[in-house]
Amino acid sequence: MQIFQIRYRNTQGTLMRILNAVSRRGLDMPSVHADAAERDHEITLALDVNPKQIGQLYREWYAIPDVIKVRSGAAHETEWGNAHPPTGVSMERAAARA
Repeated sequence: MQIFQIRYRNTQGTLMRILNAVSRRGLDMPSVHADAAERDHEITLALDVNPKQIGQLYREWYAIPDVIKVRSGAAHETEWGNAHPPTGVSMERAAARA
């Protein structure tokens, strides 16, 4: 399970293009959380993907003009065992343990 954090400018259709990249590949999205982040917005997705799919998603997300930054890290079952990520768990901490 990989956790992706995508920071983007909230323009018309950007969030849908981000989610469409996942749904076109037939991937399950057990956890999706979108929220305002300072001037921009951020979405956090939990996806079960292989390395090839990770590369494809990165390329497609960075091809969207309003995507600013994409980060990912491995999810740990103890932290991400349920469908919703616990509040306050940052990607930096999860990536450091991986």
